[in-house]
Amino acid sequence: MIGLPSGTRVWLVAGHTDMRKGFDGLAAVVQTALASNPFDGHVFVFRGRRGDIIKVLWFDGQGLMLLAKRLERGRFVWPQAVDGRVALSAAQLSMLLEGIDWRMPMRTSSPQLAA
Repeated sequence: MIGLPSGTRVWLVAGHTDMRKGFDGLAAVVQTALASNPFDGHVFVFRGRRGDIIKVLWFDGQGLMLLAKRLERGRFVWPQAVDGRVALSAAQLSMLLEGIDWRMPMRTSSPQLAA
């Protein structure tokens, strides 16, 4: 993922989104369903019904960017809410994009203490 400026908010758009939508369709979802401005610099993340594809919409100050990712195995972890949005940190967004459960990440090994 491209480094986000500090202060950028990341929003998961709850529920399922039609993944055939492009720039204009997803921007319209942000405006109507979330009552937000898609051109304010925040990041909006959408997931399709099957859960293996997400799209990320972001206005970087010059234009809208639309990023898509499809997992070959597994599904993206998504909140159970039917509508609305969920705020994420940039670190949680990175985990989501890697297919990691961003809600409760766990260490795979215990940290070594310095002697």
